[in-house]
Amino acid sequence: MLPHNNCLQVGQPAPSFTATAVYDQEFKLIRLSDYLGKYVVLFFYPLDFTFVCPTEITSFSDLYDQFAAINTEVLGVSVDSEYAHLAWLQTQRDDGGLGDLNYPLISDLTKNISQSYNVLTVEGTALRGLFIIDTKGIVQHLIVNNLDFGRNVSETLRTLKAIQYVQSHPDEVCPANWQPGDPTMLADPVKSKEYFKSI
Repeated sequence: MLPHNNCLQVGQPAPSFTATAVYDQEFKLIRLSDYLGKYVVLFFYPLDFTFVCPTEITSFSDLYDQFAAINTEVLGVSVDSEYAHLAWLQTQRDDGGLGDLNYPLISDLTKNISQSYNVLTVEGTALRGLFIIDTKGIVQHLIVNNLDFGRNVSETLRTLKAIQYVQSHPDEVCPANWQPGDPTMLADPVKSKEYFKSI
């Protein structure tokens, strides 16, 4: 249950923010606007030093090079302070920590970012919200999980590739389960039949 009624939808500009993050063991000021011209995977998680969260956070780091290779930055956000982020990063994975990550973890101690993306719970933590933002700062995909189950990072990568494909091929659309190299269909009531005949 959310404390307010925010109407953020796909196709709308991603809410801007400036916040402190931890990256490469240092504090860094992050502005979403600095990433215009790149795709951004912005994901929220409930709290540092919890259980499901490190499995997601490290999975994004492990696949980071694949995101970076297609002009994409990954940003993680929680309502913890940058000091808590740093302590968690300095804890090794086999002790429930994160170790070094390939992308920044953002502190949303004021909870303003979580609220603007409509993932803030009444208890004051963030749901597992994930947003893919395109090069112009427009939200192209969003998904929100409840707290007890994690997201599929490989599916995020697949969805991102589909978004990039249709943006660079505006006459085509991607069917269910599309992977790069698979057939697409033309967004036309007659020409789309060619796809259905081929499957």
